[in-house]
Amino acid sequence: MSPEELLPDELLERIRSRAAGYDRDNAFFHEDLEELAAAGYLKLFVPASDGGAGLGLEAAAQCQRRLATAAPATALAVNMHLVWTGVAHVLAARGDNSLDFVLKEAAQGEVFAFGNSEAGNDSVLFDSRTTATPEQDGGYSFTGTKIFTSLSPAWTRLGIFGKDAGARDGAGELVHGFITRETPGYRILDDWDTLGMRASQSATTVLEAVRAPADRIFRKLPVGPNADPLIFAIFACFESLLAAVYTGLGERALAVGVENVKRRTSFKNGGRSYAQDPDIRWKVADAAMAMDVLYPQLRTVTADVDALADHGSQWFPKLVGLKVNATKTARRVVDLAIRVSGGSSYFRGSELERLYRDVLAGMFHPSDDESAHNTVANAWLGPLED
Repeated sequence: MSPEELLPDELLERIRSRAAGYDRDNAFFHEDLEELAAAGYLKLFVPASDGGAGLGLEAAAQCQRRLATAAPATALAVNMHLVWTGVAHVLAARGDNSLDFVLKEAAQGEVFAFGNSEAGNDSVLFDSRTTATPEQDGGYSFTGTKIFTSLSPAWTRLGIFGKDAGARDGAGELVHGFITRETPGYRILDDWDTLGMRASQSATTVLEAVRAPADRIFRKLPVGPNADPLIFAIFACFESLLAAVYTGLGERALAVGVENVKRRTSFKNGGRSYAQDPDIRWKVADAAMAMDVLYPQLRTVTADVDALADHGSQWFPKLVGLKVNATKTARRVVDLAIRVSGGSSYFRGSELERLYRDVLAGMFHPSDDESAHNTVANAWLGPLED
């Protein structure tokens, strides 16, 4: 199925019509989520044999790009569900069926969220400030605080991880598992009141001896970087789908900017359209050329994931480079769109004003600029000498 079939114009316009209200009220996108679920959108990665769309990462990223042109915050939050289902898909394509249950449960309507981010943990997936305490039956109890937990009002399955410091002869072990909405011991704080992406409701989640049973513990990894397929799958899906959202945001900003330029007229030039102003035309062209570079990068990287391409040590540079380029390009394009649109875009309630705030979230998602540049430099130059 194409993005247009999964997200028909009528549905996309209904989602767009609600975006400003969610942002204004700092409200979760309940109506959007209901309609997307009914349309089968949460089953993008679910095999067709189980009632899903059976898409790969390239097609799913294009769907997310399209959704983000209507409501970036809705798309960003839906990303978290798609990350887990995408990870399950990417692993299965490589012969690892450890997360097949994620796809089975997504087919049944379960909503997955990503509960890995922690304040002050710049090691991201390679260490954790959350404690994972082993239990006699093979399960673990987790205690810690997770931030930016998108889909907080709606998830039914939350992926989490923590560190069992005593494992591996004291070297520590990172334990990955899932809990359900009904699991006791977690609290969702009412602390999501942000500059932008307000509809995502990515609240803080506090884990207090939250138990994940043995059959929901799906990985135990050493502390530090490693070559486990799970790490690749998470990075591939997380970075690519983030890039798709910000690509769609930039695409929409350019379209709105062009509409505004054609509508605006210049008093000093006898009422002619600003579309005839050489300086304005330069800025529009600058924005369009920036976006034209981004579209093929998104398609190429995601298509290579689907094709099981072997980029060796260059895989992570490609993924973090895509994310950084998408978020930076979108921010630049929004800025140019505002400049050519004039003072009306400065007022609350204008779409560009909202996009300007939404696009700023791009700098906070992993990998940040510093980490991304370190990853790329290490791939090309080798690690820093001691």
